[in-house]
Amino acid sequence: MNSKIKNILKKKNKSKIVSLTAYSKNIARILDKYCDIVLVGDSMANVLYGLKNTHEISIDNIIQHTLSVKKGIKKSLLVVDMPKGSYVNKKIAKKNAKLIMSLTKCDAVKLESNSKNYEIIKELVKSKIPVMGHIGYTPQFKKKFKVEGFTPNQEKELINEAIKIEKAGAFSIVLECIYSKCAEKITKKLRIPTIGIGSSNFCDGQILVTDDMIGLSGFYPKFVKKYTFINRIIEKAVKKYTRDVKTNKFPTKKNFLNG
Repeated sequence: MNSKIKNILKKKNKSKIVSLTAYSKNIARILDKYCDIVLVGDSMANVLYGLKNTHEISIDNIIQHTLSVKKGIKKSLLVVDMPKGSYVNKKIAKKNAKLIMSLTKCDAVKLESNSKNYEIIKELVKSKIPVMGHIGYTPQFKKKFKVEGFTPNQEKELINEAIKIEKAGAFSIVLECIYSKCAEKITKKLRIPTIGIGSSNFCDGQILVTDDMIGLSGFYPKFVKKYTFINRIIEKAVKKYTRDVKTNKFPTKKNFLNG
């Protein structure tokens, strides 16, 4: 087992796991100083490409961005989302996961659960491909964004789903938009770490889309805390640049290449 994955497993019930998304070397290089896990998420579909959902992002897109991110990673565990359609059955999943792993040299892949792809996870793990699970709101399979796990039946289903993913061999599992009490129960029942997004602080760790957290994406759900508004900083710089160009204050002699 990858030593980085072993370190993640050791954090269960001991210290919180920090995770964020990255799609480029420049962002990855910053995150790597602080994060335990960096995820190349299929959220790039919305954040970078302006698509309505994550369904249209391709495996080629994922690989290209991961190649960039990998250049900024030294210590963090690098996990890559397998896009929709890339793991419809065991054969296709293994082929695509191996392709991603071999080309990008990432540490693991992440699969969203559709409540029945446990055998696919098992097949990948058997092939020495580490897998992170993902339950609750799974954008690749569910159209409606809502919190899950409120009712006793929903809670029971989610707990069973999480246990099956653990038994299939996943080393960790993302809990997305799951009711806090349900997330707490899942976290207590599992031996593997849970990574929450909109699922309370009872999880073993947290993940956010970096562009949401820094105020760049324009997506402001309740579960995302805004740590800065980088869009305002960029706009301020662009305005100043525009003013300097129009008033002939840039470039000055010190910017001339000929001295």
